Amino acid sequence: MWLLNKMLGKLIRKGQLIITDHDGKIYEFGPGGDSGDTLNIRLTHPKAAAHIARYPQVGAGEAYMRGWLEVDPPHDIRDMILFVTEQSKAHGDRALQPQGPLKRLAQKVAAKADSINLRSKARKNAEHTYNLTRRLYELFLDEDRQYTMAYYRDTANSLEKAQLDKKAHMAAKMYLKPGMKVLDIGCGWGGFAMYLNKHYDCEVLGVALAPDQIAFCQERAKAAGVDDKVKFALMDYRDVQGQFDRISSVGLLEHVGTPHYPQFFEHTNRLLKPDGVMFSHCCGRAGPPGFTDAWTRKYIFPGGYIPALSELVTQSERYGWQVMDVEAMRFHYSHTLEEWYNRTVMHRDEIVHMYDEQFYRMWQFYLAGAEQSFRHGTLVNWQIQYVKDRAAIPMTREYMEEEATRLRESEDPPVWHLAQAAE
Repeated sequence: MWLLNKMLGKLIRKGQLIITDHDGKIYEFGPGGDSGDTLNIRLTHPKAAAHIARYPQVGAGEAYMRGWLEVDPPHDIRDMILFVTEQSKAHGDRALQPQGPLKRLAQKVAAKADSINLRSKARKNAEHTYNLTRRLYELFLDEDRQYTMAYYRDTANSLEKAQLDKKAHMAAKMYLKPGMKVLDIGCGWGGFAMYLNKHYDCEVLGVALAPDQIAFCQERAKAAGVDDKVKFALMDYRDVQGQFDRISSVGLLEHVGTPHYPQFFEHTNRLLKPDGVMFSHCCGRAGPPGFTDAWTRKYIFPGGYIPALSELVTQSERYGWQVMDVEAMRFHYSHTLEEWYNRTVMHRDEIVHMYDEQFYRMWQFYLAGAEQSFRHGTLVNWQIQYVKDRAAIPMTREYMEEEATRLRESEDPPVWHLAQAAE
């Protein structure tokens, strides 16, 4: 306990964290009083404190998953994570990262090796992340199953409204015209591809590497009667051939891996017509390049990496791309993840029944940990517009807001079909 005691003693500067160790000893951190919340934590296993202190992000996550760490009501694991990381504010992740230069170097090297995503490994990683039970995603995502940041023009908006606004915001940046041919790389559950077809009558090819995702996409396109124009294929983007007017990638670059950025930008450059537009939406770092923590690589996104803007721009420039528009979407993902977390907690019993208690706790820790990175850390979402010819888009940005407004006004958001059951 002494190592954890030393670490928390330096970190907690407001509020109070009270830890009861497995042997009944009580440790108090922070000034308490009127300076913030008081959280009560219990460590139920003799190895818990040391496991957490050695590498907080992995140790705390695994201790919670195994039931070695319990948070007393009325608080929960999300409250604990946000409480601890808020103490270091702009660098919230730092409180949970490996302590010491040698440990950080070891994790950086391991993360770099893990980011090499050859075709077979890329498919395996995608299946690990996205081939979970369909019902799981239905329980916590919005009605259209958008598994990326929602766009909260008003934080009081529903998740369904925010996700619909996100699609309008992205589509407007693509400068689409009716009848165009679009490639959607990393198409998820098909919502954005279906949206583009609905509003622009364009042909869309969506590709992804998770078999059940593609099966779901094909089923919904057929049910909507648009499977002749909206097609989905279980395919690595590196195997796509042909020419497209527009290319979109939403939540895809996080899975490509930095060693493969040259291949991504080179191949997409071949696929896009000379007067085309490519749009990318991905999680990003507002600071310099970093590395993916070991807990996320092990349990959630193997092979994943969140890029810095410098990495995306410098690599794209080498392969003939011109960056025409960049937007840093701040805090939107923290609100999205908060809602995903709340919906997950609503359906605790069903998730435990589908998997087990350890999986449910892993999912909680993942969502709460991701939220703190966007709320207290330096993570944002990058939206980047690329062209090969500057004449492909209008000279000013007014067209984006005008089109986004038109799209937002054209339809109302759906109602989450599980909303009443959750009440």
